[in-house]
Amino acid sequence: MTHHVRIKICGIRDQVALDTAVESGADFVGFVRWAGSPRHVEGDEAIRLGATLPETVEPVGLFVDASLQEILTCPFKWIQLHGNEDETLAEALQAEGRHVIRGFRFDQDQLMRWDACTAVDRLLVDGSHIGGTGEGFDHEALAAMLPELDTPLFVAGGLTPDNVGEVIRCCTPWGVDVSSGVERLRGVKDPELIDAFCEAARPDEVEPND
Repeated sequence: MTHHVRIKICGIRDQVALDTAVESGADFVGFVRWAGSPRHVEGDEAIRLGATLPETVEPVGLFVDASLQEILTCPFKWIQLHGNEDETLAEALQAEGRHVIRGFRFDQDQLMRWDACTAVDRLLVDGSHIGGTGEGFDHEALAAMLPELDTPLFVAGGLTPDNVGEVIRCCTPWGVDVSSGVERLRGVKDPELIDAFCEAARPDEVEPND
């Protein structure tokens, strides 16, 4: 039996990177709407890029400690919260018909907290609080907790074309998320690395551990 892993390429800022992600088989592409990131993209440009996606690829708007009103200016169905947001904001977004990805640094208490939140559609476990730093974490510790979780989960943080296959074999996550691991310079995506990452994440579909 094979494990079909979803792929999210985050921090997209230009058409070439976007087109490469689509052609390489990504399921989600993330647009960072936080000015503190080197991958920040203005709202109008994110909307323009997102409008060029095929129906098979979902755009995701990533926000850090933004207000509900600011987030709702983004038309994307999928919204990623990656700051200190609480359950109330996730519930408000759910009420507006949005799907919420809750990103956070790997922590057992936070993992259980957000798994219990019915307004969260996907968890995203990262190696740092703000994401995009390339920091990894203890994947075996996460794998040990997965049987306790009900919410599908993305693994992020420190993933590269060289290690994503092993992380998938260890954790068998619903999806994997990469940003700095497919960049040639900070904030600048490398099409060859995007393609290599997608190929490594789904060579023919990876066999999970027994």
